[in-house]
Amino acid sequence: MVTSRRRSEPDLLAVAARHAADPAGWPVPLHFDPDERWYARLAVTADHEVWALSWLPGQGTDLHDHGGSSGAFLVVDGVLTEETVSGGRLRPHRLAAGSGRRFGTRHVHVVTNRGDRPAVSVHVYRPALTRMTRYRLVDGRLGVAEVAEAGVAW
Repeated sequence: MVTSRRRSEPDLLAVAARHAADPAGWPVPLHFDPDERWYARLAVTADHEVWALSWLPGQGTDLHDHGGSSGAFLVVDGVLTEETVSGGRLRPHRLAAGSGRRFGTRHVHVVTNRGDRPAVSVHVYRPALTRMTRYRLVDGRLGVAEVAEAGVAW
């Protein structure tokens, strides 16, 4: 049975799309950092938080989860490649501008800009991120490499 709370929760991909539609209204200006992937929190509510990320060619994440938060992300500009674990291997999914992805609380992935031009994305997490676990994929099995805590690692 679906509770009224669940029905009233906003669709996280729609939240990402609303923020992506108005970069001029972001509380911080978009920035591209040649040394590391740039990110900034755009909004936080009692229900979720919203982040903007920029990706220069070659920049990406480690294999990670979102510490029990569900979420969504939308590619605003450029192309990103998301790799998820399936059958003990990383399987790539190309996401061009306007494409997005919803994910649940157990989602583990790598996101990378494999293109030749910058990319921008908006990410929404419910509840707000408090930790992220980074993994290694060895012989088809996930192993914990590190647990990063909010306020310490980001």
